[in-house]
Amino acid sequence: MGAAAVVGVGETDYADDYRRRREPDRPPRDAYSYGVDAFRRALADAGLCRDDVDGLVAGPPLAAERTAEILGLDPHWAATGDHAHAVWLAAMALATGAAGCVALVYGNDQRSAGVRYGGAATPGAALFLAYDYFAPWGLTSQGALYALMARRYREVHGLSEEALAEVAVHQRRFAATTPGAVMTRPLTVADYLASPYVVEPLHLLDYCLVNDGGVCLILTTPDRAAGLGPPPVTVAAFGRAEADREATSLRPRLGDLYHPAHRRAAAQLREASGVGPEDVACVQIYDSFSIHVPVALEGFGFFPEGEADAFLAGGGLRPGGRLAVNTAGGHLSGSYMQGWGHQVEAVRQLRGHAGARQQPGLRHVQYIGDAAGKVTSILYRKGR
Repeated sequence: MGAAAVVGVGETDYADDYRRRREPDRPPRDAYSYGVDAFRRALADAGLCRDDVDGLVAGPPLAAERTAEILGLDPHWAATGDHAHAVWLAAMALATGAAGCVALVYGNDQRSAGVRYGGAATPGAALFLAYDYFAPWGLTSQGALYALMARRYREVHGLSEEALAEVAVHQRRFAATTPGAVMTRPLTVADYLASPYVVEPLHLLDYCLVNDGGVCLILTTPDRAAGLGPPPVTVAAFGRAEADREATSLRPRLGDLYHPAHRRAAAQLREASGVGPEDVACVQIYDSFSIHVPVALEGFGFFPEGEADAFLAGGGLRPGGRLAVNTAGGHLSGSYMQGWGHQVEAVRQLRGHAGARQQPGLRHVQYIGDAAGKVTSILYRKGR
């Protein structure tokens, strides 16, 4: 593809945002204010000014019109989309000439607002009809659905708790070296096993954080990016596949583990870029629950089907192992920005700006997300 390059990234200080709720002398903030801070930091990172931006994608819960008004923008083109969709939309706007410089802005005050991701009042309950169909049995949350996925994988292929613990331990190791990460205290497999179950077989440490914060990325054309200060990072390819058939009966998650959609998206990515798992050493994976990580890696061909236990228990994620995954701590320890922070980390790794967690010799970083009936993947490339 190569029609877009990321030239600016910005995030709020998630650890400070997390402490704010405990400090009554500090005024509360809303989702838009977090987005504003991230936007300002991304502009400074890119060496641009507000008037250089003529396109906008707002990430829900932000609305595009209100976000533009608060940021003082009068964009030629605007849209709304989630993390991966936002990058895709921005790249298409740049490729078609609808915009020349697009800001992708996200803010969320989910922790301060007391948002609940389980029960009848959970966001998206009307979308995920399984919440209604299975409520009599207590299945009213994404945590319950992914606990079933973990159980399904364990029963079919075998997956020990000790092996799955490697995901949480690995990501906490990276969070400890990431400025602004929420959870940085060292974590061991023993700590994981001692943590309580929320929905068995998932422990508390298999669950993502719920925290406030903001994220912004600024994209422009590769030609324009070459004249700016930061090392350019190109959006090299996209892959996307739906997994909606019998979704309310949970078939995509439980019967197929999303793998048919994984394979379709992986094929699109390879066709567009010539890059496959053998070429990628650093992956950012949407990880609202730890089980996302081995299932997504397997579906995209990073190890053979059914070998998650062998990969994890054999040290595939440990220092010096096959892959570096969620190198800013991911959703489990770094920050739960619903996939947006993963895009920023991909850019920082390719720029060589990741500090103590920097992975050497990277040419590509891949993002993978599988949730809500869709699989998305983005391949980021160093340079043009």
